[in-house]
Amino acid sequence: MDVFEAVKTRRSTRKFKDSTIEKEKLSKVLEAARFAPSAANLQPWSFIVVSDKTIRQSLFSGYSRQWFVDAPIIIVACGFPDKGWRRKDGEKYYPLDVAIAMQNLILAAHEMGLGTCWIAAFDEKKVKKALDIPKNVRVIAMTPLGYPDEDKGPITERKSLEEIIHYDKW
Repeated sequence: MDVFEAVKTRRSTRKFKDSTIEKEKLSKVLEAARFAPSAANLQPWSFIVVSDKTIRQSLFSGYSRQWFVDAPIIIVACGFPDKGWRRKDGEKYYPLDVAIAMQNLILAAHEMGLGTCWIAAFDEKKVKKALDIPKNVRVIAMTPLGYPDEDKGPITERKSLEEIIHYDKW
């Protein structure tokens, strides 16, 4: 699968098979995140791979969806506010850097037949408590990871290029 095909065919998975993910595949997915670009190459991220069933279940308090905690693995993407690059106006780039790394991870997972679902609507305080994440670290996103047990078909709802693209000026 080439990158463009992966971008066009990746779908959010909310139903997973009860299958173990091979260590080689997990390593490749994590390598894809590691090789993501970041502002000034600061790489202000860290990832928690949650495979223990009890710990996965503890994340239910932060994101109350059973399908989420039932996935074989949950990956929690964290960022370091004090280690990321800042623009001259003070804008922090670490959330964007973490998001780029997660996108790499998600596309690599899809290419290997694994399903993911970008999770942003979580209670950060509860996730941090469940995983003993330090105060100076922010949780940016999470994704379950596993073999899909559903077929969603092609993506159909996207805005046209004319609606989202401007050339030269707004």
